[in-house]
Amino acid sequence: MADSAASSSTSSGQAAPEIRSSHLPPVTYRDLPEPLPMKKVIGPSVLLLAGSIGSGEFVLWPYISTQTGLALVWLATIGILTQYFLNMEITRYTLATGETAVTGFTRLWKPWGALFIIMAVVPWMWPGWATGSSTALTYAFGLSPEAVVPITIASLVIIGIILTVSPVVYRTVEKIQFLLVALIVLFMLYMIFGLLKGESWSALVAGFTTEIPKIPESIGKLPTALLLGAIAFAGAGGVMNLAQSNWVRDKGLGMGAHLPKIVSPITGQETTQASIGFFFPQDEANMRRWRGWWRVADREQFVTFFVLGLIAIMLFMMLAYTYVGVGSTAQNFDFVRLLGENLIAQAGGWVGPAFWFTGVVVLLSTNLTVLDMIGRIVADIVKANWLRDSQAWTESRLYFLVVWLMVIFGSVILLSGVNQPLVLLVIASALNGLVMFVYSVLLILLNRGMLPRNIGLGGVRYAAVLWAVLFYGGFSIYLVVNQFGKLF
Repeated sequence: MADSAASSSTSSGQAAPEIRSSHLPPVTYRDLPEPLPMKKVIGPSVLLLAGSIGSGEFVLWPYISTQTGLALVWLATIGILTQYFLNMEITRYTLATGETAVTGFTRLWKPWGALFIIMAVVPWMWPGWATGSSTALTYAFGLSPEAVVPITIASLVIIGIILTVSPVVYRTVEKIQFLLVALIVLFMLYMIFGLLKGESWSALVAGFTTEIPKIPESIGKLPTALLLGAIAFAGAGGVMNLAQSNWVRDKGLGMGAHLPKIVSPITGQETTQASIGFFFPQDEANMRRWRGWWRVADREQFVTFFVLGLIAIMLFMMLAYTYVGVGSTAQNFDFVRLLGENLIAQAGGWVGPAFWFTGVVVLLSTNLTVLDMIGRIVADIVKANWLRDSQAWTESRLYFLVVWLMVIFGSVILLSGVNQPLVLLVIASALNGLVMFVYSVLLILLNRGMLPRNIGLGGVRYAAVLWAVLFYGGFSIYLVVNQFGKLF
Protein backbone atom coordinates (compact mmCIF):
# COMPACT_ATOMS: atom_id res chain seq x y z
CA MET A 1 0.00 0.00 0.00
CA ALA A 2 2.88 2.34 0.73
CA ASP A 3 4.34 1.69 -2.72
CA SER A 4 0.93 2.36 -4.31
CA ALA A 5 0.52 5.61 -2.41
CA ALA A 6 3.99 6.72 -3.39
CA SER A 7 3.32 5.90 -7.04
CA SER A 8 0.08 7.86 -6.93
CA SER A 9 1.76 10.84 -5.29
CA THR A 10 4.61 11.04 -7.79
CA SER A 11 2.15 10.82 -10.71
CA SER A 12 -0.06 13.63 -9.43
CA GLY A 13 -0.07 16.64 -11.73
CA GLN A 14 1.53 14.84 -14.67
CA ALA A 15 -0.28 14.56 -18.00
CA ALA A 16 -2.20 11.28 -18.40
CA PRO A 17 -1.31 9.80 -21.82
CA GLU A 18 -4.27 7.39 -21.70
CA ILE A 19 -6.74 10.23 -22.41
CA ARG A 20 -6.31 11.77 -25.85
CA SER A 21 -5.30 15.42 -25.96
CA SER A 22 -4.99 16.25 -29.66
CA HIS A 23 -8.21 18.34 -29.64
CA LEU A 24 -8.41 19.52 -26.01
CA PRO A 25 -5.86 20.23 -23.27
CA PRO A 26 -4.48 17.08 -21.60
CA VAL A 27 -5.94 15.79 -18.38
CA THR A 28 -3.55 15.30 -15.47
CA TYR A 29 -3.23 12.58 -12.87
CA ARG A 30 -5.04 12.98 -9.58
CA ASP A 31 -6.27 10.47 -7.02
CA LEU A 32 -9.88 9.39 -6.92
CA PRO A 33 -11.70 10.51 -3.78
CA GLU A 34 -13.11 7.85 -1.48
CA PRO A 35 -16.52 6.52 -2.66
CA LEU A 36 -19.62 7.82 -0.90
CA PRO A 37 -22.43 5.73 0.60
CA MET A 38 -25.60 5.19 -1.40
CA LYS A 39 -27.66 7.80 0.48
CA LYS A 40 -25.20 10.55 -0.54
CA VAL A 41 -25.03 9.41 -4.17
CA ILE A 42 -28.76 9.43 -4.97
CA GLY A 43 -29.61 12.39 -7.17
CA PRO A 44 -28.46 12.24 -10.82
CA SER A 45 -30.74 9.31 -11.63
CA VAL A 46 -33.66 11.04 -9.87
CA LEU A 47 -33.24 13.99 -12.23
CA LEU A 48 -33.13 11.59 -15.17
CA LEU A 49 -36.22 9.78 -13.87
CA ALA A 50 -38.07 13.10 -13.51
CA GLY A 51 -37.29 13.85 -17.12
CA SER A 52 -38.24 10.40 -18.36
CA ILE A 53 -41.61 10.09 -16.62
CA GLY A 54 -42.90 13.21 -18.38
CA SER A 55 -42.05 12.03 -21.88
CA GLY A 56 -42.56 8.35 -22.64
CA GLU A 57 -44.06 7.19 -19.37
CA PHE A 58 -46.93 9.66 -19.01
CA VAL A 59 -47.62 10.59 -22.64
CA LEU A 60 -46.33 8.42 -25.47
CA TRP A 61 -46.63 4.87 -24.10
CA PRO A 62 -50.07 5.41 -22.51
CA TYR A 63 -51.24 6.82 -25.84
CA ILE A 64 -49.87 3.73 -27.60
CA SER A 65 -51.81 1.51 -25.18
CA THR A 66 -55.05 3.21 -26.29
CA GLN A 67 -54.23 2.12 -29.86
CA THR A 68 -52.67 -1.32 -29.43
CA GLY A 69 -53.47 -2.42 -25.89
CA LEU A 70 -50.51 -3.74 -23.90
CA ALA A 71 -49.08 -5.81 -26.73
CA LEU A 72 -45.97 -3.60 -26.94
CA VAL A 73 -45.18 -3.29 -23.23
CA TRP A 74 -42.25 -5.66 -23.71
CA LEU A 75 -40.77 -3.22 -26.26
CA ALA A 76 -40.94 -0.43 -23.69
CA THR A 77 -39.12 -2.73 -21.24
CA ILE A 78 -36.35 -3.38 -23.74
CA GLY A 79 -36.12 0.34 -24.44
CA ILE A 80 -35.61 1.39 -20.81
CA LEU A 81 -33.26 -1.55 -20.09
CA THR A 82 -31.13 -0.52 -23.05
CA GLN A 83 -31.02 3.03 -21.71
CA TYR A 84 -29.88 1.78 -18.30
CA PHE A 85 -26.79 0.26 -19.90
CA LEU A 86 -26.16 3.39 -21.98
CA ASN A 87 -26.52 5.61 -18.91
CA MET A 88 -23.90 3.63 -17.03
CA GLU A 89 -21.47 4.01 -19.93
CA ILE A 90 -22.14 7.76 -19.93
CA THR A 91 -21.49 7.72 -16.18
CA ARG A 92 -18.35 5.58 -16.55
CA TYR A 93 -16.36 8.25 -18.38
CA THR A 94 -17.35 10.98 -15.94
CA LEU A 95 -16.55 8.89 -12.87
CA ALA A 96 -13.12 8.18 -14.36
CA THR A 97 -12.22 11.70 -15.56
CA GLY A 98 -14.72 14.22 -14.19
CA GLU A 99 -15.39 15.35 -17.77
CA THR A 100 -18.76 15.00 -19.43
CA ALA A 101 -19.30 12.33 -22.06
CA VAL A 102 -19.61 14.99 -24.78
CA THR A 103 -16.22 16.42 -23.82
CA GLY A 104 -14.91 12.87 -24.21
CA PHE A 105 -16.48 12.64 -27.67
CA THR A 106 -14.76 15.91 -28.59
CA ARG A 107 -11.44 14.37 -27.63
CA LEU A 108 -12.13 11.73 -30.28
CA TRP A 109 -13.05 14.25 -33.00
CA LYS A 110 -13.22 18.03 -32.63
CA PRO A 111 -16.45 18.65 -34.64
CA TRP A 112 -18.50 16.45 -32.29
CA GLY A 113 -18.78 19.44 -29.96
CA ALA A 114 -20.65 21.56 -32.49
CA LEU A 115 -22.69 18.62 -33.72
CA PHE A 116 -23.88 17.77 -30.23
CA ILE A 117 -24.99 21.34 -29.66
CA ILE A 118 -27.26 20.85 -32.68
CA MET A 119 -28.33 17.42 -31.39
CA ALA A 120 -29.15 18.92 -28.00
CA VAL A 121 -31.02 21.99 -29.17
CA VAL A 122 -32.97 20.93 -32.25
CA PRO A 123 -34.86 17.91 -30.81
CA TRP A 124 -35.48 19.56 -27.40
CA MET A 125 -36.29 23.16 -28.24
CA TRP A 126 -39.97 22.35 -28.80
CA PRO A 127 -41.91 23.20 -25.60
CA GLY A 128 -44.08 20.09 -25.69
CA TRP A 129 -43.66 19.23 -22.01
CA ALA A 130 -44.54 22.70 -20.75
CA THR A 131 -47.49 22.80 -23.14
CA GLY A 132 -48.67 19.40 -21.92
CA SER A 133 -48.40 20.54 -18.31
CA SER A 134 -50.47 23.64 -19.00
CA THR A 135 -53.02 21.63 -20.97
CA ALA A 136 -53.44 19.20 -18.07
CA LEU A 137 -53.83 22.21 -15.76
CA THR A 138 -56.74 23.51 -17.85
CA TYR A 139 -58.39 20.09 -17.58
CA ALA A 140 -57.95 20.00 -13.80
CA PHE A 141 -59.38 23.48 -13.17
CA GLY A 142 -61.82 23.71 -16.06
CA LEU A 143 -59.97 26.56 -17.76
CA SER A 144 -60.41 27.63 -21.37
CA PRO A 145 -58.07 26.08 -23.97
CA GLU A 146 -56.99 29.64 -24.81
CA ALA A 147 -55.25 29.74 -21.41
CA VAL A 148 -52.70 27.10 -22.45
CA VAL A 149 -50.29 29.44 -24.24
CA PRO A 150 -50.04 32.18 -21.57
CA ILE A 151 -49.79 29.59 -18.77
CA THR A 152 -47.04 27.75 -20.66
CA ILE A 153 -45.05 30.92 -21.29
CA ALA A 154 -45.42 31.91 -17.64
CA SER A 155 -44.18 28.47 -16.51
CA LEU A 156 -41.14 28.73 -18.79
CA VAL A 157 -40.29 32.15 -17.37
CA ILE A 158 -40.73 30.95 -13.78
CA ILE A 159 -38.40 27.99 -14.41
CA GLY A 160 -35.84 30.36 -15.93
CA ILE A 161 -36.00 32.63 -12.87
CA ILE A 162 -35.66 29.70 -10.42
CA LEU A 163 -32.57 28.42 -12.23
CA THR A 164 -31.07 31.90 -12.49
CA VAL A 165 -31.24 32.77 -8.78
CA SER A 166 -30.07 29.36 -7.48
CA PRO A 167 -26.65 29.68 -5.73
CA VAL A 168 -25.69 26.15 -6.86
CA VAL A 169 -28.07 25.16 -9.64
CA TYR A 170 -27.71 21.39 -9.29
CA ARG A 171 -28.71 21.41 -5.63
CA THR A 172 -31.83 23.47 -6.33
CA VAL A 173 -32.88 21.29 -9.26
CA GLU A 174 -32.27 18.15 -7.20
CA LYS A 175 -34.43 19.39 -4.29
CA ILE A 176 -37.28 20.39 -6.59
CA GLN A 177 -37.18 17.12 -8.49
CA PHE A 178 -37.10 15.03 -5.32
CA LEU A 179 -40.35 16.72 -4.28
CA LEU A 180 -41.99 16.37 -7.69
CA VAL A 181 -40.98 12.71 -8.04
CA ALA A 182 -42.35 12.02 -4.55
CA LEU A 183 -45.74 13.44 -5.62
CA ILE A 184 -45.69 11.30 -8.76
CA VAL A 185 -44.84 8.16 -6.75
CA LEU A 186 -47.79 8.85 -4.43
CA PHE A 187 -50.19 8.76 -7.37
CA MET A 188 -48.48 5.62 -8.69
CA LEU A 189 -49.14 3.92 -5.34
CA TYR A 190 -52.78 4.96 -5.55
CA MET A 191 -52.95 3.45 -9.03
CA ILE A 192 -51.66 0.12 -7.72
CA PHE A 193 -53.99 -0.12 -4.72
CA GLY A 194 -57.01 1.92 -5.80
CA LEU A 195 -57.43 2.13 -9.58
CA LEU A 196 -56.02 -0.87 -11.42
CA LYS A 197 -58.19 -3.96 -11.64
CA GLY A 198 -57.58 -7.67 -12.05
CA GLU A 199 -58.00 -7.47 -15.82
CA SER A 200 -55.38 -4.70 -15.89
CA TRP A 201 -52.78 -7.02 -14.43
CA SER A 202 -53.88 -9.92 -16.66
CA ALA A 203 -53.43 -7.71 -19.73
CA LEU A 204 -49.96 -6.73 -18.51
CA VAL A 205 -48.93 -10.38 -18.19
CA ALA A 206 -50.37 -11.08 -21.65
CA GLY A 207 -48.31 -8.20 -23.02
CA PHE A 208 -45.17 -10.13 -22.09
CA THR A 209 -46.51 -13.49 -23.30
CA THR A 210 -49.55 -14.24 -25.48
CA GLU A 211 -49.77 -10.78 -27.07
CA ILE A 212 -46.29 -10.98 -28.58
CA PRO A 213 -47.46 -12.84 -31.75
CA LYS A 214 -49.73 -9.86 -32.48
CA ILE A 215 -46.78 -7.50 -32.83
CA PRO A 216 -46.99 -6.84 -36.62
CA GLU A 217 -50.69 -5.98 -36.40
CA SER A 218 -50.09 -3.66 -33.42
CA ILE A 219 -47.13 -1.89 -34.94
CA GLY A 220 -49.01 -1.37 -38.20
CA LYS A 221 -51.50 0.87 -36.39
CA LEU A 222 -48.86 3.38 -35.34
CA PRO A 223 -47.02 6.11 -37.28
CA THR A 224 -43.33 5.24 -37.60
CA ALA A 225 -42.22 8.51 -35.98
CA LEU A 226 -44.48 7.89 -32.98
CA LEU A 227 -43.17 4.35 -32.47
CA LEU A 228 -39.52 5.36 -32.79
CA GLY A 229 -40.16 8.28 -30.45
CA ALA A 230 -41.79 6.05 -27.85
CA ILE A 231 -38.84 3.65 -27.95
CA ALA A 232 -36.40 6.55 -27.64
CA PHE A 233 -38.44 7.89 -24.70
CA ALA A 234 -38.86 4.56 -22.90
CA GLY A 235 -36.78 6.10 -20.16
CA ALA A 236 -35.25 9.50 -20.83
CA GLY A 237 -34.14 9.70 -24.46
CA GLY A 238 -31.71 11.53 -26.69
CA VAL A 239 -29.18 13.89 -25.16
CA MET A 240 -31.10 13.89 -21.87
CA ASN A 241 -29.25 10.65 -21.14
CA LEU A 242 -25.96 12.42 -21.86
CA ALA A 243 -26.84 15.04 -19.25
CA GLN A 244 -26.41 12.25 -16.69
CA SER A 245 -22.67 12.93 -16.88
CA ASN A 246 -23.21 16.66 -16.21
CA TRP A 247 -25.29 15.85 -13.12
CA VAL A 248 -22.78 13.23 -11.94
CA ARG A 249 -20.04 15.86 -12.24
CA ASP A 250 -21.99 18.54 -10.35
CA LYS A 251 -23.04 16.01 -7.70
CA GLY A 252 -19.32 15.47 -7.10
CA LEU A 253 -19.21 11.75 -7.84
CA GLY A 254 -15.90 10.12 -8.72
CA MET A 255 -13.44 12.50 -10.35
CA GLY A 256 -16.30 14.99 -10.70
CA ALA A 257 -15.51 16.03 -7.12
CA HIS A 258 -12.45 17.87 -8.46
CA LEU A 259 -14.32 20.02 -11.03
CA PRO A 260 -16.26 23.30 -10.63
CA LYS A 261 -20.07 23.45 -10.46
CA ILE A 262 -22.54 25.70 -12.27
CA VAL A 263 -23.63 28.54 -9.96
CA SER A 264 -25.82 31.60 -10.31
CA PRO A 265 -24.02 34.68 -11.68
CA ILE A 266 -26.22 36.66 -9.27
CA THR A 267 -26.06 34.71 -5.99
CA GLY A 268 -23.15 32.28 -6.46
CA GLN A 269 -19.37 32.45 -6.71
CA GLU A 270 -18.35 31.79 -10.30
CA THR A 271 -15.15 30.29 -11.63
CA THR A 272 -13.65 30.93 -15.07
CA GLN A 273 -12.11 27.45 -15.16
CA ALA A 274 -13.17 25.21 -18.05
CA SER A 275 -14.25 21.68 -17.12
CA ILE A 276 -11.09 19.89 -18.22
CA GLY A 277 -10.83 16.78 -16.10
CA PHE A 278 -8.34 14.53 -14.38
CA PHE A 279 -7.45 10.85 -14.51
CA PHE A 280 -6.36 8.57 -11.71
CA PRO A 281 -3.21 6.44 -11.66
CA GLN A 282 -3.94 2.72 -11.99
CA ASP A 283 -2.57 1.72 -8.59
CA GLU A 284 -4.16 -0.55 -6.01
CA ALA A 285 -5.65 2.22 -3.85
CA ASN A 286 -7.27 4.03 -6.77
CA MET A 287 -8.60 0.81 -8.30
CA ARG A 288 -10.22 -0.04 -4.95
CA ARG A 289 -11.89 3.38 -4.92
CA TRP A 290 -12.94 2.94 -8.57
CA ARG A 291 -14.68 -0.36 -7.84
CA GLY A 292 -16.49 1.30 -4.93
CA TRP A 293 -17.67 4.23 -7.05
CA TRP A 294 -18.83 1.92 -9.84
CA ARG A 295 -20.87 -0.28 -7.48
CA VAL A 296 -22.70 2.59 -5.82
CA ALA A 297 -23.34 4.49 -9.08
CA ASP A 298 -24.63 1.35 -10.77
CA ARG A 299 -26.96 0.58 -7.85
CA GLU A 300 -28.33 4.12 -7.86
CA GLN A 301 -28.96 4.01 -11.62
CA PHE A 302 -30.56 0.56 -11.62
CA VAL A 303 -32.98 1.14 -8.73
CA THR A 304 -33.91 4.76 -9.43
CA PHE A 305 -33.94 4.93 -13.21
CA PHE A 306 -34.62 1.40 -14.43
CA VAL A 307 -36.85 -0.10 -11.73
CA LEU A 308 -38.92 3.01 -10.91
CA GLY A 309 -38.99 4.10 -14.56
CA LEU A 310 -40.24 0.71 -15.75
CA ILE A 311 -42.90 0.61 -13.04
CA ALA A 312 -44.08 4.07 -14.12
CA ILE A 313 -44.33 3.02 -17.79
CA MET A 314 -46.33 -0.09 -16.94
CA LEU A 315 -48.68 1.65 -14.50
CA PHE A 316 -49.57 4.57 -16.77
CA MET A 317 -50.02 2.20 -19.74
CA MET A 318 -52.30 -0.02 -17.65
CA LEU A 319 -54.27 3.01 -16.44
CA ALA A 320 -54.92 4.21 -20.00
CA TYR A 321 -55.76 0.67 -21.15
CA THR A 322 -58.19 0.18 -18.26
CA TYR A 323 -60.05 3.49 -18.38
CA VAL A 324 -59.84 4.45 -22.07
CA GLY A 325 -59.63 1.05 -23.74
CA VAL A 326 -58.30 0.17 -27.17
CA GLY A 327 -59.27 1.90 -30.39
CA SER A 328 -59.83 5.37 -29.00
CA THR A 329 -60.18 8.08 -31.63
CA ALA A 330 -58.94 10.79 -29.25
CA GLN A 331 -56.32 12.83 -31.08
CA ASN A 332 -53.22 14.67 -29.87
CA PHE A 333 -53.40 15.31 -26.12
CA ASP A 334 -57.15 14.66 -25.96
CA PHE A 335 -56.61 11.13 -24.69
CA VAL A 336 -55.31 12.64 -21.42
CA ARG A 337 -58.53 14.63 -21.09
CA LEU A 338 -60.59 11.53 -21.96
CA LEU A 339 -58.73 9.40 -19.42
CA GLY A 340 -59.36 11.95 -16.67
CA GLU A 341 -63.05 12.17 -17.56
CA ASN A 342 -63.40 8.38 -17.50
CA LEU A 343 -61.67 8.29 -14.10
CA ILE A 344 -64.24 10.80 -12.80
CA ALA A 345 -67.10 8.66 -14.13
CA GLN A 346 -65.77 5.30 -12.97
CA ALA A 347 -63.58 5.95 -9.95
CA GLY A 348 -64.85 9.15 -8.32
CA GLY A 349 -65.17 12.87 -8.86
CA TRP A 350 -61.77 13.78 -7.41
CA VAL A 351 -59.70 11.11 -9.18
CA GLY A 352 -59.75 12.77 -12.61
CA PRO A 353 -58.48 16.12 -11.34
CA ALA A 354 -55.87 14.25 -9.25
CA PHE A 355 -54.69 12.49 -12.42
CA TRP A 356 -54.55 15.76 -14.35
CA PHE A 357 -52.70 17.48 -11.53
CA THR A 358 -50.22 14.59 -11.52
CA GLY A 359 -49.79 15.29 -15.23
CA VAL A 360 -49.04 18.92 -14.42
CA VAL A 361 -46.35 17.83 -11.96
CA VAL A 362 -44.95 15.16 -14.30
CA LEU A 363 -44.62 17.41 -17.33
CA LEU A 364 -43.42 20.42 -15.33
CA SER A 365 -40.64 18.29 -13.82
CA THR A 366 -39.66 17.18 -17.30
CA ASN A 367 -39.56 20.73 -18.63
CA LEU A 368 -37.37 21.80 -15.71
CA THR A 369 -35.05 18.90 -16.54
CA VAL A 370 -35.04 19.80 -20.23
CA LEU A 371 -34.07 23.45 -19.72
CA ASP A 372 -31.41 22.51 -17.17
CA MET A 373 -30.09 19.72 -19.39
CA ILE A 374 -29.76 21.78 -22.56
CA GLY A 375 -28.14 24.65 -20.66
CA ARG A 376 -25.58 22.31 -19.11
CA ILE A 377 -24.67 20.44 -22.27
CA VAL A 378 -24.31 23.51 -24.49
CA ALA A 379 -22.42 25.56 -21.87
CA ASP A 380 -20.01 22.71 -21.18
CA ILE A 381 -19.26 22.23 -24.89
CA VAL A 382 -18.80 25.93 -25.65
CA LYS A 383 -16.60 26.61 -22.62
CA ALA A 384 -14.39 23.54 -23.06
CA ASN A 385 -13.90 23.97 -26.80
CA TRP A 386 -13.94 27.67 -27.67
CA LEU A 387 -13.97 29.85 -24.54
CA ARG A 388 -11.53 28.03 -22.24
CA ASP A 389 -9.47 31.16 -21.63
CA SER A 390 -12.32 33.67 -21.46
CA GLN A 391 -12.64 35.54 -18.17
CA ALA A 392 -15.97 37.08 -19.18
CA TRP A 393 -17.78 33.94 -20.30
CA THR A 394 -17.84 31.43 -17.47
CA GLU A 395 -19.65 28.12 -17.88
CA SER A 396 -22.30 29.43 -15.48
CA ARG A 397 -23.00 32.52 -17.60
CA LEU A 398 -23.16 30.45 -20.76
CA TYR A 399 -25.60 28.12 -19.02
CA PHE A 400 -28.00 30.94 -18.13
CA LEU A 401 -27.72 32.48 -21.59
CA VAL A 402 -28.79 29.17 -23.16
CA VAL A 403 -31.62 28.67 -20.65
CA TRP A 404 -33.13 32.08 -21.41
CA LEU A 405 -32.69 31.65 -25.17
CA MET A 406 -34.67 28.40 -24.83
CA VAL A 407 -37.37 30.19 -22.84
CA ILE A 408 -37.62 32.89 -25.53
CA PHE A 409 -37.64 30.39 -28.39
CA GLY A 410 -40.30 28.23 -26.73
CA SER A 411 -42.47 31.29 -26.20
CA VAL A 412 -42.11 32.31 -29.85
CA ILE A 413 -43.05 28.80 -31.02
CA LEU A 414 -46.18 28.88 -28.86
CA LEU A 415 -47.19 32.36 -30.00
CA SER A 416 -46.77 31.24 -33.62
CA GLY A 417 -49.62 28.77 -33.12
CA VAL A 418 -47.75 25.44 -32.78
CA ASN A 419 -49.03 24.31 -29.40
CA GLN A 420 -50.17 20.69 -29.67
CA PRO A 421 -48.20 18.76 -26.99
CA LEU A 422 -48.26 15.35 -28.69
CA VAL A 423 -47.10 16.78 -32.03
CA LEU A 424 -44.23 18.61 -30.31
CA LEU A 425 -43.25 15.50 -28.35
CA VAL A 426 -43.24 13.25 -31.42
CA ILE A 427 -40.97 15.75 -33.24
CA ALA A 428 -38.57 15.75 -30.29
CA SER A 429 -38.62 12.01 -29.67
CA ALA A 430 -38.16 10.87 -33.28
CA LEU A 431 -35.11 13.14 -33.65
CA ASN A 432 -33.73 11.82 -30.37
CA GLY A 433 -33.81 8.24 -31.64
CA LEU A 434 -31.29 9.25 -34.30
CA VAL A 435 -29.14 10.99 -31.70
CA MET A 436 -29.06 7.87 -29.51
CA PHE A 437 -27.76 5.79 -32.41
CA VAL A 438 -24.87 8.23 -32.87
CA TYR A 439 -23.73 8.34 -29.26
CA SER A 440 -24.13 4.59 -28.75
CA VAL A 441 -21.35 4.16 -31.31
CA LEU A 442 -19.28 6.93 -29.71
CA LEU A 443 -19.56 5.40 -26.23
CA ILE A 444 -17.91 2.25 -27.56
CA LEU A 445 -15.08 4.28 -29.09
CA LEU A 446 -14.69 6.29 -25.87
CA ASN A 447 -14.99 3.67 -23.13
CA ARG A 448 -13.45 0.75 -24.98
CA GLY A 449 -11.06 2.57 -27.28
CA MET A 450 -9.71 5.26 -24.92
CA LEU A 451 -10.16 4.17 -21.31
CA PRO A 452 -7.80 1.42 -20.11
CA ARG A 453 -9.32 -2.06 -20.34
CA ASN A 454 -9.37 -2.61 -16.55
CA ILE A 455 -11.86 0.25 -16.08
CA GLY A 456 -13.33 0.40 -19.59
CA LEU A 457 -16.28 -1.16 -21.40
CA GLY A 458 -16.33 -4.94 -21.68
CA GLY A 459 -18.24 -8.17 -21.14
CA VAL A 460 -22.03 -8.11 -20.94
CA ARG A 461 -22.11 -4.31 -20.96
CA TYR A 462 -20.19 -4.25 -24.24
CA ALA A 463 -22.77 -6.60 -25.76
CA ALA A 464 -25.57 -4.37 -24.41
CA VAL A 465 -24.14 -1.24 -26.05
CA LEU A 466 -23.64 -3.13 -29.32
CA TRP A 467 -27.31 -4.04 -29.07
CA ALA A 468 -28.14 -0.34 -28.58
CA VAL A 469 -26.28 0.48 -31.81
CA LEU A 470 -28.37 -2.09 -33.72
CA PHE A 471 -31.58 -1.19 -31.89
CA TYR A 472 -31.52 2.58 -32.42
CA GLY A 473 -29.67 2.33 -35.72
CA GLY A 474 -32.23 0.00 -37.27
CA PHE A 475 -35.22 2.12 -36.28
CA SER A 476 -33.44 5.32 -37.29
CA ILE A 477 -32.55 3.99 -40.74
CA TYR A 478 -36.13 2.82 -41.19
CA LEU A 479 -37.45 6.23 -40.17
CA VAL A 480 -35.14 8.08 -42.56
CA VAL A 481 -35.94 5.77 -45.49
CA ASN A 482 -39.66 5.89 -44.70
CA GLN A 483 -39.79 9.69 -44.50
CA PHE A 484 -37.50 10.13 -47.54
CA GLY A 485 -39.81 7.89 -49.57
CA LYS A 486 -42.76 10.15 -48.83
CA LEU A 487 -41.04 13.01 -50.64
CA PHE A 488 -41.31 11.22 -53.98
